[in-house]
Amino acid sequence: MSNLNKQELIIERVFNISKQLVYEAFTQSNHLAQWWGPVGFTIEVISSEIKVNGKFHYSMKSADGYEMFGIFHYKELEPFDKIVFTNSFADEHGNIIPAPIEGPFPSKILNTWTFIEKDNQTILTLKGTPFTDNLNEIEGFTGLHEDMNQGYNKTIDQLESYINAQFKIRTELKPNNKVRVSSYLNFPGNTEEAFNFYKSVFGGEFSGNGIQRFGDIPAQEGAPSLPDSDKNLILHIELEIMGGFVLMATDAPESMGFKVYAGNNMHINLEPESREETKRIFEALSEGGTISMPLDDTFWGAYYGSFRDKYGINWMLNYAEIK
Repeated sequence: MSNLNKQELIIERVFNISKQLVYEAFTQSNHLAQWWGPVGFTIEVISSEIKVNGKFHYSMKSADGYEMFGIFHYKELEPFDKIVFTNSFADEHGNIIPAPIEGPFPSKILNTWTFIEKDNQTILTLKGTPFTDNLNEIEGFTGLHEDMNQGYNKTIDQLESYINAQFKIRTELKPNNKVRVSSYLNFPGNTEEAFNFYKSVFGGEFSGNGIQRFGDIPAQEGAPSLPDSDKNLILHIELEIMGGFVLMATDAPESMGFKVYAGNNMHINLEPESREETKRIFEALSEGGTISMPLDDTFWGAYYGSFRDKYGINWMLNYAEIK
């Protein structure tokens, strides 16, 4: 593939957040499903194993019911710096199929995404190349550069809107650095029903601006509305029940790569007063346990990690500095 350098599709964008957070939006399937793909399509995760030699298999559904499938095959993952994978059209079983495009076109596109942090900003760069030696397919790829440029930029617009919405929601719900302990609950799609029940028992009102839904994420101009089944899912909700104790929750359906069962549906959520205290508690409590998400800066702007301790109790540590 010695001629590929001349055929590269190159796109560069700048984000006003750290590269760790942008990188995480690419490497957690529940976040990836909220912004990846063509405008107007809803992404559902079929299977996800985001690691070297792993796969991300997904479906893309339009508002009128048209469905396509895609698959990533990961080749390199350098945390916070680079992600390399091939992207292909696929069938529902994950088998690679020809692109639904007239004329010759590569069955695999090599995507190289790099993340460079400079002056408190992240420079995100995509280099896309046809993963083939077939000259006709390479020419077909080159001939569609303009269309692909527009498509990728609209997808990155969706990423930017999703990031902005996530920060806005969490700032509204916790406007200060006050220490807080809560329980975080996961439901397979019936969070609203459950929290209306809890509200009927304990009274009170939902915190912040009330119920935050996936449909609250700003849509791109010209894009159709999300189906109600996705739009109405709960992104985040909080209810104070007794003595200042707060219940929090989210919908975690299988379509987004989750499997909720008794045992992983509830965490004790700690929000310490500093980054240092968060690290101290995480390291002490997780000793001898099983870490599900290492403590690190996250997509939604928090210093976060989760684990099951040596006694089988699930914990989340969450620190977000409010300036």
